[in-house]
Amino acid sequence: MEKDPRSSSSLPLAGRVAIVTGATRGIGRAIAVHLHTLGARVTLNYVSSSSEAELLASELNATSQQKSAITVRADVSDQDQIKNLFDQTEQEFESKVHILVNCAGVLDPKYPSLSETTLEDFDKTFRTNTRGAFLCCKEAAKRVIREGGGRIIMMSTSQVGALSPGYGVYTASKAAVETMVKVLAKELKGSRITANCVAPGPIATEMFYAGKSDEMVKMLAGACPMGRIGEPKDVAEIVGFLAGDGGEWINGQVLRANGGFVV
Repeated sequence: MEKDPRSSSSLPLAGRVAIVTGATRGIGRAIAVHLHTLGARVTLNYVSSSSEAELLASELNATSQQKSAITVRADVSDQDQIKNLFDQTEQEFESKVHILVNCAGVLDPKYPSLSETTLEDFDKTFRTNTRGAFLCCKEAAKRVIREGGGRIIMMSTSQVGALSPGYGVYTASKAAVETMVKVLAKELKGSRITANCVAPGPIATEMFYAGKSDEMVKMLAGACPMGRIGEPKDVAEIVGFLAGDGGEWINGQVLRANGGFVV
């Protein structure tokens, strides 16, 4: 029988278990695939994209001799569902969780000013982006392994640095996440769990393109010193580094992954 290429101990995340929220598309999907490539067994979290999640899990499992990817539906803003997300992961993989990457998030494609933002849209944004991150951090702090290799990684946005008009509520919802993570890293002293944020700039995803004209996209690409819009893999590889042993000395930090678009 052909040897499972993922069974090699040379893979940096071999033997570790990762949960990735919002794992069916965009940055979350790229991160889930990359962590799996590095040897991790992964839980693909989704809310409504069940077919995409199952297809991705099937593709990942096809590369392994044993189950290395599962799907779990959970709304990150629901405390019981987040608890169940961890419960199912531990049961299926018979292991504690080593890595949590929270990619679930929403952005209003109308890009309204603060004065034009409805209370409904404000609540929707903060419910997913901020409450969801809080519940993920809260559960992960209690459930992620403490013997080394424990990682809590939240997605923020480089808009916290750019402060562009039209992103007020979205940026505020992510700024709160950055603050929580910096505090959490200190509260986890002695646990050997690191807590960090990755804050992408413009990345070629459905969320990024929604509501933007071709001219706007070209302008944003031209404003980046690298001369392009970022790709999901650009962010995935940063997360992969943070998730591995080499990322242990990075803790309580916000990494602005934007190619120099915002400094």
